[in-house]
Amino acid sequence: MTNSQFVPDKPKTTTDQFEVERKQMVQTQLRDRRIQDQRVLAAMSKVPRHEFLDSWSQDLAYSDRPLPIDYQQTISQPYIVAYMTEAANIAPSDQVLEIGTGSGYQTAILGEIARQVYSVEIIPQLAKKARDTLTHLGYKNIEIKIGDGYEGWAEHAPYDAIIVTAAPKYIPHALIKQLKINSKMVIPVGTWHQDIVVLTKKENDIVIEKTIPVRFVPMTKKSCC
Repeated sequence: MTNSQFVPDKPKTTTDQFEVERKQMVQTQLRDRRIQDQRVLAAMSKVPRHEFLDSWSQDLAYSDRPLPIDYQQTISQPYIVAYMTEAANIAPSDQVLEIGTGSGYQTAILGEIARQVYSVEIIPQLAKKARDTLTHLGYKNIEIKIGDGYEGWAEHAPYDAIIVTAAPKYIPHALIKQLKINSKMVIPVGTWHQDIVVLTKKENDIVIEKTIPVRFVPMTKKSCC
């Protein structure tokens, strides 16, 4: 026999426990921070954030923080997901473009709110994993393609709203072009210092409002060679 002590494995979080944690997340992280859109709150209450994480980090799924996923990317803090979704002012009949599928969590939230979601991801492995997760969860109004987010997805434009989940140094012109008149794009902009920008496209003007400081992974471009 050895002198080492037996340390039992930590019990896995159950589905019921995840549901309790998700309800607490919505109350303390969203409602208490003045997220008011009832459709956003309902979506955040429903979508199982833990399903978009690897097993080692699922216990942290409903914590008030971003979490790492594969390929040096992250799944955003729940409050930021809710904040950006609410700021986009999405109607049930809307067609939405997401740039940066990542884990697919923000994509699922949009899928609960909008009629149709098109999402662009530059990392093929992440696109496949997110697609598999969303299919497993039963989403039929979401399409994902591998591509350069700076170019958007012109085939289905114009969009009623655009949400960008990685930070470019500047707002890509192609995305502005693909946005409908009187619609909004919500996008983090900057390098070391970043702000969420809410852009509203008018008939003959672009209205830009800087809102809250954030920290997103950089938005990358497809290599030309």
